[in-house]
Amino acid sequence: MSITSIIDFATATTEAEHYRPDPAKVLAGDPAQSVQNHYSSPCGQFSTGVWACEPGHWSISYSEHEYCEILEGESILHDSQGASRTLKAGDRFVIPAGFVGSWEVLKPTRKVYVIFEQAGG
Repeated sequence: MSITSIIDFATATTEAEHYRPDPAKVLAGDPAQSVQNHYSSPCGQFSTGVWACEPGHWSISYSEHEYCEILEGESILHDSQGASRTLKAGDRFVIPAGFVGSWEVLKPTRKVYVIFEQAGG
């Protein structure tokens, strides 16, 4: 491996993929999303990039572990027990595999994500 294998998010030219959550999971709004997955490991268990979303609210269920750093915007992460946490620029956190709840975007949000998906789910 050489220095040219290093991925610099500031200069990466990864094409954005645009999508929406499954309509059955949408609770409110039209949470149009995009992802620029700058790197995936050869084994497929590790990936990282930048995610963005427009206002909306949808159900989530994590099979992966995800580190997030909010770059801009405002969102609320709700758990299935009714507790919530407001997320704003500068917040850094991990969502562990097994988390169930919902993600609500109040103001267009961008985040850096780092995902680890354990083999076998």
